[in-house]
Amino acid sequence: MKKVEAIIKPFKLDDVKEALNEIGIQGMTISEVKGYGRQKGHKEIYRGAEYVVDFIPKIKIEIIVQSDRVKQVMETIQKAAYTGKIGDGKIFILPMEEVIRVRTGEKGEDAI
Repeated sequence: MKKVEAIIKPFKLDDVKEALNEIGIQGMTISEVKGYGRQKGHKEIYRGAEYVVDFIPKIKIEIIVQSDRVKQVMETIQKAAYTGKIGDGKIFILPMEEVIRVRTGEKGEDAI
C-alpha cells in the first residue's frame, strides 16, 4: 500500500475529485493548507498599503491505494490538476505500513 499526497490549486479540487471517482477511488482526505515553493508568494495592496503574502492557499489531498494503482492515481491527479502555470502543485508517494478500520478492525487493503 502507498499514500499519495497531492498539493493542488484550490479551484482544481472538483476536477481532481471527479477524475479520481471515474477510476474508482472512493475515499480521500482533503485539507486546506498554505505554503510556497518556487512561486515564493506575491504582493498585494490593501487600503493603500503593500503586503507580502508569503504563503499561498492550496488544497492537500491524501489517498491510500494499493501499490499497483499508484501510477494510475498519480497520472490522473497530474492530468486533472494541470493548468500549465506556475504553482500547479506536487504529488508525493509514501510507503504505508498499515491501515486499520476503527469500526471493524479490518487491516491492510481490506481497510481501504
